[in-house]
Amino acid sequence: DGQAVGSLLAAEATLTGTLGKLFALQENYPDIKADTTMQQLMEELTSTDNRVAFARQAYNDAVMDYNTSREVFPNNFIAGPFKFLEARLFEIEVEEERQAPKVNF
Repeated sequence: DGQAVGSLLAAEATLTGTLGKLFALQENYPDIKADTTMQQLMEELTSTDNRVAFARQAYNDAVMDYNTSREVFPNNFIAGPFKFLEARLFEIEVEEERQAPKVNF
């Protein structure tokens, strides 16, 4: 569903932007940076961001397989009449959001 993918893209962009702001804020306050709980939080957030990136890649791989499959013979004879539409890739639109946030302790 293209609309659902668009919603997921917007949510992921918001999450990534907020995560980047949190890392930047943490850099400006050494007391927070030294706190064990904050370090654990940052590690968990980084891990979560990595899992999201892995899931995005797995989704995109499946979409590429599907799109290729619907275009090749003989599948294209079925895909057209039954309206199997091309699936949309889960891509990040803004280049800064492609970069993983940096964590320095």
